[in-house]
Amino acid sequence: MTVGFVMLCHTALDRAAQVARFWSVAGCPVVIHVDARVPPQEFGAFRRMLSDLANVSFCRRYPCEWGTWSLVAATQAGAEQMLERHADVRHVCLASGSCLPLRPVEELVAYLDARPTTDFIESVTTADVGWTVGGLNIERFTLRFPFSWKRHRWAFDRYVDLQRKLKFRRRIPPGVVPHLGSQWWCLTRRTLTSILQDPEREAHDRYFRRVWIPDESYFQTLTRMYSTHVESRSLTLSKFDYQGKPHIFYDDHLQLLRRSDCFMARKIWPQADRLYRTFLEGGATPEQRAEPQPAKIDRLFSRAVERRTRGRPGLYMQARFPRQDHENGKTGAAYSVFQGFTDLFEEFEPWLARAVGTGRVHGHLFAPARAEFAGGETVFNGCLTDSAALRDYNPKAFLTSLIWNSRGERQCFMFSPRDNQAINWFTATDPNAQISVITGAWSVPLFRSRADFAEVRAEAARLQRLETEHLAILRSMYVKARVRIWTMSDFIENPMEPLQTIIDEISPRMQRRLTEVPRIVDLTGYGRFLQNLKNQGMQPILMGDFPVEGDPRTASPQGRRPYLVQ
Repeated sequence: MTVGFVMLCHTALDRAAQVARFWSVAGCPVVIHVDARVPPQEFGAFRRMLSDLANVSFCRRYPCEWGTWSLVAATQAGAEQMLERHADVRHVCLASGSCLPLRPVEELVAYLDARPTTDFIESVTTADVGWTVGGLNIERFTLRFPFSWKRHRWAFDRYVDLQRKLKFRRRIPPGVVPHLGSQWWCLTRRTLTSILQDPEREAHDRYFRRVWIPDESYFQTLTRMYSTHVESRSLTLSKFDYQGKPHIFYDDHLQLLRRSDCFMARKIWPQADRLYRTFLEGGATPEQRAEPQPAKIDRLFSRAVERRTRGRPGLYMQARFPRQDHENGKTGAAYSVFQGFTDLFEEFEPWLARAVGTGRVHGHLFAPARAEFAGGETVFNGCLTDSAALRDYNPKAFLTSLIWNSRGERQCFMFSPRDNQAINWFTATDPNAQISVITGAWSVPLFRSRADFAEVRAEAARLQRLETEHLAILRSMYVKARVRIWTMSDFIENPMEPLQTIIDEISPRMQRRLTEVPRIVDLTGYGRFLQNLKNQGMQPILMGDFPVEGDPRTASPQGRRPYLVQ
């Protein structure tokens, strides 16, 4: 007894001829169905390639289309011819023209000889199926599908909607329990004969003719009615992505296919010369003599699907870029944003660079004039330029590119109400962001300027409005960043403690106390400046409480809390 192969072919006929010859030379009969839409000259050339093989024959041809009954009709024609002409066949395997044997035929024959009554077909009830795409599980058996999903998509969808609206339901034939599974099976002669010669076949065919994708349910359902022993798995390795499309195997998948230990695989790229040469011309290897275990490579496929659907954190691909909130992490690494620090402290950026150590401290990356990269550079990692026009074309992409291109090095940058505010929501909802804000510090440069006070008042009102809007974002329920906010009066009362907390979070492994803090700018007269703003009709509300007279750094209503430098 031997095994026979029914092949469904429609393209890459030269590769199909190679595979058919491989099986035929090993003593296995092959029946080939060629799509009726294949041009006569191509079909004639295909037949001539195999004309010297007596156990290779061609069956009646049907024009085949995905998801329609034609594929089942083609399979029935090939199977009937196989059973009629080859009495020594005990198992029949269904394969496509893009299938490739991964192990010698002798191993497959021996494997099936040890299991003479076992049918290998993936067959799962609709309630347990997790791979269907499009929302049609049991409905594919209870609705009618006269229209082609590929050629008449609009009519297909509208007819489904109409049936749902009218609550139309088809009657499932008695004794039929719908099952789904892979199209590629290996059935015993007894089971296949029972399906094809069933007295109720005409009724079954009439019912499945209007089922959606019947090639994945016809044999899978009827096998359950006649088989005495079903192994719900396929001997053919076939993998599908999250959209239900088959994975295509290329030359660089050679070792992956070997690890699966499966007898066949689909779908093979027709130009994969190395795969066809290795498996059709090479000999058996010790690793191949094992139980087929496609699950051994499932982990790699799961990782591939995850990479394709989610990508890498902070790296945007063209297919997902327009889809807001579908990114796998907004940025690729942790970073820190400092608002108000450069206004309040002298030489804050050099001090922070010394304190952080391995980090990179930038100036105001979103300043109106230019992006102030660390060290005054005009071009940063990834060929990011300091051009404000290019940066402001897409500020979010600018920031994500900067973080991605400098992974492994903590990025810190300054921010202010004077800067481009387009990234406020983005950073606030980014778990990688550490945002530290000294509210009202933007007023210090105005206080120290010698501009006309009317202009200073107008600018102060504008900056206060912008910072108030930013603070509302940072205090919203949607924030995922690590946010710390101090009023200016609270911060200068004891700057060491918050600075130590910030540095510890940026560099948790340093575990050392700060020995210096940056120098606070001279604020003598600052309280009078705030009072003058009030006198001019503006209410400064973000700075905290400052005395009208004296130096704010030395006066406090409650008395100053001393801090120690250890």
